Amino acid sequence: MQRLTIDFIISLDGYGAAEGWPGWWGLEGPEYLGWLEGLPEQDHPILMGANTYRLMSAFAESETEGVDSLDDVPKYVFSSTLKEPLTWANSTLVREDAVAFVRTLKETSDRPLRTLGSVSLCRALLLAGLVDRYRVVIFPVITGATGQERIFDGYPDVRLDLIESRTFDDRSQLLEYIPTVLDAPPGG
Repeated sequence: MQRLTIDFIISLDGYGAAEGWPGWWGLEGPEYLGWLEGLPEQDHPILMGANTYRLMSAFAESETEGVDSLDDVPKYVFSSTLKEPLTWANSTLVREDAVAFVRTLKETSDRPLRTLGSVSLCRALLLAGLVDRYRVVIFPVITGATGQERIFDGYPDVRLDLIESRTFDDRSQLLEYIPTVLDAPPGG
């Protein structure tokens, strides 16, 4: 069975986006972009929801640095609102149940899987026990007034075992964990 990694980029206060801010909050330094380009999973299929697809495909169309490398990557887009054909290259629209589809994909894919954004999709996959890695890059901004999509709202309690950490461009922090969904707080 293939591994599934959830990938999020967030503000320090836990938002995945903020109104009026550019992608990566305008802090995508050369070290971070180099890390993205050098990831061994660059060609691993990406899972995303409709909102993330709309945002990222617009970045791809505008040739935002770092996004063009995703053009050749297989992308599975879970949506009941998007219509075919999807304009971003190598994107497949999936209308069936995401959890069932990803469970089957983990069993049949020839490569590990990863997500891109997609808060509610990631929450559903975590609750279903399908997530093997949880990777977060925290950007040094607080977007309390303009933040959108609080990443962890509605999540269950989850223990995270750190397996990697790194700082990019003396400001952004990578944290990678193995997640364990808890039935109750420890010692409770």
